[in-house]
Amino acid sequence: MQLLALTDHDSVDGVPEARDAAARCGIGLVPGVEISALDGDDQDLHVLGYLIDEADAALRAQLSASRRDRESRAERIAEALVELGFAVDESLLRSRSERGEAIGRPHLAQAVVGHPDNAERLSREQLTDPSAFLVAYLIEGRPAFRPRLAPSVADAIERIHGAGGVAVWAHPFFDIASPRDVLSTLDRFAALGLDGVEAFYVTHTRDQTELLAARCTELGLLTTGSSDFHGPQHREFNRFRAFETHGLTPNLGPLRQPPLATPDAARPSA
Repeated sequence: MQLLALTDHDSVDGVPEARDAAARCGIGLVPGVEISALDGDDQDLHVLGYLIDEADAALRAQLSASRRDRESRAERIAEALVELGFAVDESLLRSRSERGEAIGRPHLAQAVVGHPDNAERLSREQLTDPSAFLVAYLIEGRPAFRPRLAPSVADAIERIHGAGGVAVWAHPFFDIASPRDVLSTLDRFAALGLDGVEAFYVTHTRDQTELLAARCTELGLLTTGSSDFHGPQHREFNRFRAFETHGLTPNLGPLRQPPLATPDAARPSA
């Protein structure tokens, strides 16, 4: 059976639609979420929650608070970009807001790269691609980065467990470069109750994947994979199942046999 999970950032609103689509296509659907969390003072990491009850009140309250902060943070970042001399395509951001869609750093990067007033400067700085601009200006330590208010990793794990889910650390090497730092961080998170690691990821190398899988085996943790699909037009994350396992077998544990997807209309009401 084909198996997919939906893990939108700080939102479970898409789970019912995904469940309906999966039921029609005969695909196993794992309900999920990707929670933005802080490790320490300002390290922004992501914790995946799989097999969650998307109706859990405490989880939904936390996600709602995170989305409100995301909106506020987008405004702070846009102001920082203007202070740095960039023009920001407000119409692009406004259209997303009017459709009820969140504004994250990728959208802010697009709002800068797509504005004609920035073309000469971006060409000079070799930052005409939104992803390249995001890395140069919008990640931690860069000029327009602004921290967000978010739960700690420990809080995120607790919230996921409270909703009946399994907590998995997303794309470790996307956020932390040093293998030693990744392993020490993983050990800390395991002590907090982490259930698994996204070892198989689009940008992970063979060495990184093998390192994560080996430590997860030692710690008795699950190993999952993700293409981190961001849409067919995305430069890097544009297709399902794009990650490599490098000959290793993922340890999905309870994720391997999720409840069969049933259209929401046929589900009993609580």
